[in-house]
This record gives sequence, C-alpha cells and structure tokens, in this order.
Amino acid sequence: MNNKNAIEQVAHRLKGLRDALDLTPSDIAKACEINVETYMAYESGNSDIPVSFLHRLAHEFNVELTALMFGNEPTMRSYFVTRDGKGIKVERCKAYSYESLAGNFANRVFDPFIVTVEPNDTTEPTLNSHQGQEFNYVLEGSMEITVGSNAMVLNQGDTIIFDAKIPHKMRALNNSRVRFLAIIA
Repeated sequence: MNNKNAIEQVAHRLKGLRDALDLTPSDIAKACEINVETYMAYESGNSDIPVSFLHRLAHEFNVELTALMFGNEPTMRSYFVTRDGKGIKVERCKAYSYESLAGNFANRVFDPFIVTVEPNDTTEPTLNSHQGQEFNYVLEGSMEITVGSNAMVLNQGDTIIFDAKIPHKMRALNNSRVRFLAIIA
C-alpha cells in the first residue's frame, strides 16, 4: 500500500468512527486535545496522521488502534505470534513506516511496533505527544530523539523511556535508516 493510499484509508476509518459514534469533528478534536482544523485535515486524507493521535483517539473512544491503523479488528485473546517481518505494516509518511507486532491481539494494554525511519535531512521531524509512556529500543542505526527540550543520540542497543505527553520527535542520523522497537502504553 502506498503512503497516500494508506493515509486515505485511515482518514476514511476516522470519518466512519466519528459517524458511528455520532460525534462532530469538534467533539473528536476536544477529546484528543487538538484543534478542529487539524482533525479535519486528518479526516480529509490530505494530511499525515500521526500514530500518537491515533493512539489517543483509540484510548479516548475505546477502539482498537489496529482497527484505526489497518482496518482489522483483533480477534486473538489468549496469545498471538508475529513471525519475523510478518507484522501488519503501514507507512505513516514517506520517512516513517510501522510494523505492528501485536495487531491481532485484542484488548492490548500496550502497542508494540517496529518503526523504520529513513534518512531525510531536508524535513524537520514533527513533534508528537500522546497519553501514556513510550519505550524505544534501537535495533539498527542511530537516531536523534528530542523529548521536550532535551535532544539525545541513541545508537544500536540504546533505550529510552519517557512520558509521552511531553512533545517528542526523532530522526535518523548518519544518512542511514534507523529501526527501533517502540512500545506505546
């Protein structure tokens, strides 16, 4: 699935959820602590939709993040195995792709992803924030992560955990892609 198509599909699911819950764009924006214009840009399919926003929306309205991101309701309740490289994948934007490692496990209390960030020296990463905590473990490459006003370099094997309400962003370093395990709780 190409990036534009993935964003349009997620946008379609946002509108469908809003309609199913009989909510206005203002209701969703208020609950997720964003402005209505930003929400409408997400729902239009013409703007990148951050995973942090989808996580917040899923939490606020008691829906599965997997359903919003990939269009599938999880069905497994006892356990779920994801084989190497076989997780459900989506490109959030041209530089970021996410592979869900628990996409078919229902009622998760955290969401694990393998995130791949391609080098992109021309675009400033976008700040994100969401409820809960985030844990990142660098599997390959190096990245700069900024949490609040603190910028740090993480290399292969390094980890960070932080309060995800603090605005944060990351970017690949050394003109190489970075892959990391991200656990959002």
